[in-house]
Amino acid sequence: MKKNHDNATVTNKSWEIENISISHNIVDYTSFGKNVSKNDKKLVRLHFGLSGSYDFKCKQLNSEFTFTGHHNNILYSDGLEIEVFNKSKRIETFGVNFSSDFFVDIAQNGTDALKRFSEKVLNNQNAIFSDQWKPNNFKIQSVINEILNCSYTHELKDLFLLSKSIELLVLQAEVFNKKNELNFIRSNTDKKKLFEAKEILNSKIDTPPTIVQLSKLVNLNEYKLKKGFKELFGTTIFGHIHKTRMTLAKRLLWGTQKSAKEIAYQIGYSSPQHFSNAFKKEFGATPDSIRKNPDTTI
Repeated sequence: MKKNHDNATVTNKSWEIENISISHNIVDYTSFGKNVSKNDKKLVRLHFGLSGSYDFKCKQLNSEFTFTGHHNNILYSDGLEIEVFNKSKRIETFGVNFSSDFFVDIAQNGTDALKRFSEKVLNNQNAIFSDQWKPNNFKIQSVINEILNCSYTHELKDLFLLSKSIELLVLQAEVFNKKNELNFIRSNTDKKKLFEAKEILNSKIDTPPTIVQLSKLVNLNEYKLKKGFKELFGTTIFGHIHKTRMTLAKRLLWGTQKSAKEIAYQIGYSSPQHFSNAFKKEFGATPDSIRKNPDTTI
């Protein structure tokens, strides 16, 4: 659904099941500045930034943050009033909102951090799970993509969305449970450049820049770029390109009528055979067999 506002066009897709609401928003701005959003719902919010740069201010949490690219955290508030200062023309976000009672039932069986957070929810105390927002790892992005491309209907769709929503919570808890081991990249400036590098790769996945070119684009030396990228995102630059291409290929096979040959060239492979070999190595099946039998994927 598209909605036009004074300085932006909002494209929204949403899903509603019992105790859970899910939303995917793409906001295309015509200018830069402050945008205010409010609601009066008492919810636990799993927030995932997917693209764009912006400053975020939340009245209920008395907090301000600056974001570039992929990030995630968990918020709880009785009502929500936020100010977003967009610094890019497009911002894309994804969110899973749990009713407070339902979240508490789940979280009390989780990590110690989830249990402590659920106590705050029980006490109706506005809270943020961690002061440090974490990068979305590839597992998180894959589950989000599965939700965005859900093909189930009726009861199976509700069950699928329920399971994937809980899976996202588990993945977030896992990410925040790991100790912060950023021993190489320590400055916020370098982190911001690495997020920018990831954004550039995602936007040019068919013709990604070389490491030399990417280094110049984000003004970060090659050694720091390669080592910092792996430390922050848990994969190499080439590993990220490969995984992103494979995920996009699977989505195109399921969601379009494009041939495997067309998809190969669209995502940047020099030949359909190279694409087919890489796809089979990744998923254990050829592109054509995946399209005919989607359940063969892992």
